[in-house]
Amino acid sequence: AIGINPIEDREAAEYMKRSLKLVETCDNYKLDSLTHSIPYLVPRAAVCLEEIARAFMDSCVTKGLPMHKVVLTSVLRTEKDVKRLRRVNANASQNSCHQHGTTFDISYNHFVMVQDPNAAPKPAIPANRLKQILAEVLRDQRDMGTCFVKYEYRRSACFHITAR
Repeated sequence: AIGINPIEDREAAEYMKRSLKLVETCDNYKLDSLTHSIPYLVPRAAVCLEEIARAFMDSCVTKGLPMHKVVLTSVLRTEKDVKRLRRVNANASQNSCHQHGTTFDISYNHFVMVQDPNAAPKPAIPANRLKQILAEVLRDQRDMGTCFVKYEYRRSACFHITAR
């Protein structure tokens, strides 16, 4: 209900940019290199992403851990992107939610520690501990009704999040 109609290809996506929000690496999250998607979301999904990323960073600090950013691995996919992805990823669906600009993936194996350049280096935190914190944040967001969350465990190793 909050998404856009699927876009055929990246050229057609150029015409949709006015109704979408550009997603870029920022203080709260890192955008991974995108091979099968383009960095746009509908506004409500972009707000959902910001809330999740900020809550994750806050949770790290609250638990006495160094601040970390989540890594965004997939956003808007065109119909052609989905066709290409389906050749190499068993999780990819022909009717992917990513085609509507409402869905994004956050890795649960990769995080970026936020380092103060003037402070002493901090020890690495195990990815499983950070994954647990991210799962708690996502459960809270789901319980508040802001999103749906799917755990993808095969090749993707990510949380698949759809804004509501």
